[in-house]
Amino acid sequence: MSGVRAVRISIESACEKQVQEVGLDGTETYLQPLSMSQNLARLAQRIDFSQGSGSEEEEAAGAEGDSQDWAGAGSSADQDDEEGSLFPHHGTFEVIKNTDIDLDKKIPEDYCPLDVQIPSDLEGSAYIKVSIQKQAPDIGDLGTVNLFKRPLPKSKPGSPHWQTKLEAAQNVLLCKEIFAQLSREAVQIKSQIPHIVVKNQIISQPFPNLQLSISLCHSSNDKKSQKSATEKQSPEDHLYVLEHNLHLLIREFHKQTLSSIMMPHPASAPFGHKRMRLSGPQAFDKNEINSLQSSEGLLEKIIKQAKHIFLRNRTAATIDSLASRIEDPQIQAHWSNINDVYESSVKVLITSQGYEQICKSIQLQLNIGVEQIRVVHRDGRVITLSHQEQELQDFLLSQMSQHQVHAVQQLAKVMGWQVLSFSNHVGLGPIESIGNASAITVASPSGDYAISVRNGPESGSKIMVQFPRNQCKDLPKNDVLQDSKWNHLRGPFKEVQWNKMEGRNFVYKMELLMSALSPCLL
Repeated sequence: MSGVRAVRISIESACEKQVQEVGLDGTETYLQPLSMSQNLARLAQRIDFSQGSGSEEEEAAGAEGDSQDWAGAGSSADQDDEEGSLFPHHGTFEVIKNTDIDLDKKIPEDYCPLDVQIPSDLEGSAYIKVSIQKQAPDIGDLGTVNLFKRPLPKSKPGSPHWQTKLEAAQNVLLCKEIFAQLSREAVQIKSQIPHIVVKNQIISQPFPNLQLSISLCHSSNDKKSQKSATEKQSPEDHLYVLEHNLHLLIREFHKQTLSSIMMPHPASAPFGHKRMRLSGPQAFDKNEINSLQSSEGLLEKIIKQAKHIFLRNRTAATIDSLASRIEDPQIQAHWSNINDVYESSVKVLITSQGYEQICKSIQLQLNIGVEQIRVVHRDGRVITLSHQEQELQDFLLSQMSQHQVHAVQQLAKVMGWQVLSFSNHVGLGPIESIGNASAITVASPSGDYAISVRNGPESGSKIMVQFPRNQCKDLPKNDVLQDSKWNHLRGPFKEVQWNKMEGRNFVYKMELLMSALSPCLL
């Protein structure tokens, strides 16, 4: 036996599914387990609805047979179900015969011979309550929303339909599974501000002075709880987008934990990418392997979505407040309908009424993320703003101030005036607490008049006009300038009382001023 070559034996784990057939080539055909609906249909076929209630011995024999049938269901429930859920609650229920109605009397139309018996912890209604609140009143307060809250059905005499019972129990089971997963992740996740889990409530702090609360509310079928639920229920406290996202997240989590998609593989090598088992330059390094294994939890994704929703609503409220408070110039927001759960985009246009075609200099693209806002200018410049609404408000105010100067520049080109100087950041004059002041100086086509405009976010507009020296009567006589040709030079600047000018907006007043100072060409 010394010359016989040794045979390697690999020990594999027992197969979770029953083998139905083994082919000649060694392939195994597995017997698929029964789903919940198939198991329910198989058990319902054994019920004889034509047979009335018998003696106690028959009931005892039937109870013994039901226990034997449900023993197999209990063993199958010990295994992972087909949806990959790791929630420990089995969610088993019992199908019984409906004995609430006397068959000798008239049978109602909605009578069903089947009835189900649900565990006590799955009775009633349940929903997940999500609240986003700030300690101080702010424009970005989202209030409270209730998720998975089912409307209470109209009360009918007798027990509810078995399908209604199963739907309500399934909703309770879903809410409990989601909250259990969130609670498990809240304890395990390490963050700068730790998450708090107290009874049926999870408290997190995504932003400073912002509190995210996730609560599990479960009410029984008694009359007091139904009465209080109908009083507190309102049709406007439902956020369907976040509910849909939670459905997708829990299904994705089930798919990740699904064991039936794992194909048979040798026990000597782990199942995965081949490059993870190689060595040398073609193998994965540590960072690539960590990137494959790292995955965000359900709570982290919900917190990121809550951050994005809060930041998006606060951005919209900031733009709306500026648009309602400042009439000139006008600010418009065009929101994109195609957005991501973590990113939204809005196009901001700053225009003047009646001059939309010539005043197109300020066009901003705001990409709202989870914790910051990226602003893309028309010329390609990118500015990153934090989640503070004051930064966005100051930035928009400075852009609206620059728009007035850009509008004067475009108007001067249309009316034939010459631009002498232009600057977005003026270093002279009073210092602005928000951004910088802008200035422009334009001259008339004949060169006799000049207009200087200085506009700041806080100081406002200041317009100066320079007249020829021969029109300035208050100038002192100068003995140096004796020749009459020097009288054609422009004299000192004089400030215009802008509040007394007629016109509906800044650009219209500037057009009237340029028209008055321009020569009349016949």
